Amino acid sequence: MIYGRRLDVLRTVFAARESTKATTNASIMSHRPPILKLPIPAEKIDGHTVTFRPVRDGIDSEVSGVIQVIERANGFNVNASYVVGQNPPQSHVYWFDQSEIDAIARSLTKEKRRILIVDDDRESTHLVKILLEKAGAYVVLEENEAPRAHQSARNFRPDVILLDIMMPETDGAEVAAQIEADPELQSTPIIFLTALLTKPETKSGLRIEGHRSLAKPIDIPELIDRIEETLLRAL
Repeated sequence: MIYGRRLDVLRTVFAARESTKATTNASIMSHRPPILKLPIPAEKIDGHTVTFRPVRDGIDSEVSGVIQVIERANGFNVNASYVVGQNPPQSHVYWFDQSEIDAIARSLTKEKRRILIVDDDRESTHLVKILLEKAGAYVVLEENEAPRAHQSARNFRPDVILLDIMMPETDGAEVAAQIEADPELQSTPIIFLTALLTKPETKSGLRIEGHRSLAKPIDIPELIDRIEETLLRAL
């Protein structure tokens, strides 16, 4: 009797596996998965078990699956297989869209990004700090003394530096040169904040000394977009 029960269990397991393969192959044949840009390296996503809601499959409840990343010539396809039901279990393949994979990536990289803002305008830097940290993904250090900016960067090790250009004693160009000459900081992205350029000029991609820029007064949603674009390029 025990042997018979084990045989039944084995048959169920193998049947579920064959069902998974068949469903996977059918899904690939009948559905064109969206081409995605990965917000973090593929190896940091591939193979992770995630909980998600496969709403496009008509299932509005949480399921678990293991992420599979497939590299294509122009991007990536990302899916996870999941099982619903018990008699018999039914396996499905869910293809994530860009917004879903962005959210998964954020959940896998819970560490907040460090942002250093260097500007002699204390009120402006404090407001930017409050609004960026309110967004939930950043921790911000203010530096209002430009001559101390290089040391502050060495101590804080920011992921991105927001740097004003027109400052007394040491201007932004000098601070940027100090950062670029430091082997430990030279790969740190810099975004110049300036009133010397117009918003159309900065939106057109105009760079200052090779660095991206943003026109003052600062629009916070635009700043966040620029920070995220810069972080992606730095991966």
